[in-house]
Order: sequence, then structure tokens, then C-alpha cells
Amino acid sequence: MRVLFTVSDYPAHYFPMVPMAWALQSAGHDVRVACTPEEAGPVGRAGLVPVPVLDGPDMLVRGRIFHYFAALGEGADRSLGMPLHPVTGQVLEKLSDFDWPGYKRENQQRNLAAIRRSLDDTVEFARQWRPDLVLHDLMSLEGVLAAQVLGRPALCHLWGPLGPAETEPGATLVPQDHTESFARHGVGPMAPELIGRVIDPCPTSIAAPFTGERLPVRYVPYNGPGAVAAADLGRRSGRPRICVIWGNSLAGLLGPRSFLPPRIAAALGGLDAEVLLACDPATLTDEDRAALPGNVRVLGYAPLGLLLPTCDAVVHHGGAGGGMTAAAIGVPQLALPFTVEQSVNARRMAQSGAALALDGRTADEAAIRAAVESLLDGPGHRAAAAALSAEIADRPSPARLVRELLAAAAG
Repeated sequence: MRVLFTVSDYPAHYFPMVPMAWALQSAGHDVRVACTPEEAGPVGRAGLVPVPVLDGPDMLVRGRIFHYFAALGEGADRSLGMPLHPVTGQVLEKLSDFDWPGYKRENQQRNLAAIRRSLDDTVEFARQWRPDLVLHDLMSLEGVLAAQVLGRPALCHLWGPLGPAETEPGATLVPQDHTESFARHGVGPMAPELIGRVIDPCPTSIAAPFTGERLPVRYVPYNGPGAVAAADLGRRSGRPRICVIWGNSLAGLLGPRSFLPPRIAAALGGLDAEVLLACDPATLTDEDRAALPGNVRVLGYAPLGLLLPTCDAVVHHGGAGGGMTAAAIGVPQLALPFTVEQSVNARRMAQSGAALALDGRTADEAAIRAAVESLLDGPGHRAAAAALSAEIADRPSPARLVRELLAAAAG
């Protein structure tokens, strides 16, 4: 069987698909991953074959434009200060410093051409390679279109508690077909209803609403290749261990005030606990490092599937990668979301009892410390986290799901 994966240009959105691709390859099936040229390296380092045919506007630029327009609205939230310039990523001094009409005039047709080229090139590759099945992430229209054109089955592989049927403004991540490429290829207009089947790593307690067919799969942690020092894989001398997970993309989207590890470190200073900052060391200034409490250590990038089993609590920004890894391993978590997507993730995790959620824009040090103390001291959160982990472990492994995917391709 030939299986074509199509992925958006944000690794955290397709990392949960990697174990499924491994399972298919291990079972002897042929896998290709249609991706952007920038993602060919990460895809290749995952042991998969990249096909760098995708294109389109940079995701961060698109996100910054969204937040720029949100800042223009009446009563806009200013807790993070001025938005970033969509192109340069620098904090705007005033909103008029970004010339939206000029940007649109200079870039709209080029961006639409890149999206059109991405869709067309994916269809052309699919026609040549003739996949039996297409798996795509939530933000990849290319997989939906290729499957429609070839008349092959397609499934959307979800990355966490967010799905294709969201109705909350800002949480509807399925892209629109602004290029009318679906109609141009003779398959009618794009609609979320074309995503009729999903591979879902979330048990019922945290799952997104969806009325189509779900194929359950166990969430297998993967956030890129790497290693953890042997000394960090052992437990410390009776002290709880707290891991703080924070990526670079949030500050690139919303600005420096959304980078909370220094505030979290200050909040957890003095606790009888070991605090590990799993963030890019380069994002910490000399002033940040000098202010770190004695119980806080900068670990840097780490494979979370190896690190989190040694931890008693996790603090993160509400991203699905950290949240789902903590859920799979059974570690109580505190989410500090900023975006609507992160807030939906955090809210659904919190509904299970395995997590607490605070607004990352407004949470102060006292609230963060109190929430983490509750996770460490309250047996209810530990029990709920263990129950959620058991639910996830009870789902079919990617290897077991291969048989159902074979049936889907044959049917």
C-alpha cells in the first residue's frame, strides 16, 4: 500500500502523525510526506521520505496578521502590548506602522499563487505516485484535494483535542480554498464536511466534537529526535520535579510578553521542588538567567516522552504537544494558554480533572504557584491524570491501526 501524508508547515501539528507513519513503514508499506521545503529536514530526521512540494504564506506571518486585526477591534486586549509587525516580527510602536493595504497590494496575488501552486503540485505528485490512501493534518488542504481528485480515501490525523467541526471563533482551523482550486480541479467547493473521517488520539473525556467516523489511536509522544542526559532520567532525592515546556513560536506570534518561563521560574522559586525549563536557552536573556531561583535549571530542548515520566507536574502554554504528552504519561499539568486554540486544548484537558488552566495573559506569580502546589498536593489531579493516561493507553497502537487503514484503502 502507498500512503501519502500531507502536512502543514508547523511541526507540532504533524509530529503526532510520525508514529503512524513509522507503523506503516514497519508493516512494509510505502510512505511519502508532502511538506514545505523548510520541513524536509525535520521530516527526514524522523526517518520518513519528504516530498517538498508544498508552498504558501509563512504561518507565523498569517498568524501575526490575524492578531494585528484583532488589535484593531474595539476593546481589543492590550495585556501583551502592541502586536508584532506581521512581516518583520518586531513590536509595533503604533498600529499604523503596518501598511495593510500596501502589504495586500504587494503580496496577495503572490500568496494566492503560492497556495495554488502548492495544491496543484500535490495533485500532480499524487497522480504520478498513485497513493492508495491519504492522511493529512487539520490545516493541510492539499491532502483533501489530492484524495478528492484521485477518488482515494482520506483521513485527517488530529494532533489533540481540536477537530474539524469547531465553531468557536478562532478555533476553526480548517483552511478555506481562497484559490478555488477544488472547483478548478472539478471536485466542487471545499467544505469542512469533506473531512468525514479522523484518526483521533483523544479519548472521549477530552475529544473534540465531531459527527463523522473516528478511528481511535493511542497517542505516542514524539517532538523530534534527541536525547536526555542519563542523569536527568533518574528521579531526584525525594523532591518533586516540575517541567516547564515552552516553545519559540508563541513569542514569534504574540511578542515577548507571551514568553512566560522567567515568570513561571520566579513563581516556583523557593518551592521544595526541582524545576526544569525545557525551552530554547537562547530565548533567555542574561538578566533572565541571573534572576533564576536556585531550584530552577535550564534544560533546553528534550524529547518529552523520555523526560516527563520523571516529572510530577508539567507547566506549558496549552499546546497540544505538551498537553497530550503529559496526558499520555499521566502527569498533572497546568496550562497557561494565550490563543483560542490553546484555550480550547486547556479547557478540554481541565474538564478531565488531569489539568488546571489559567489565562496566560493575566496569570500572576501567586496564581501560578498556587496552581502548581495544587497539582503536587492534590491527590485528585494525580488520580485524574492516571485515569486519563489509562484511557489513552487503552486505545489501539498505531501498529494495530494499520489493519484498519488497509481496510479503508480497500473500501
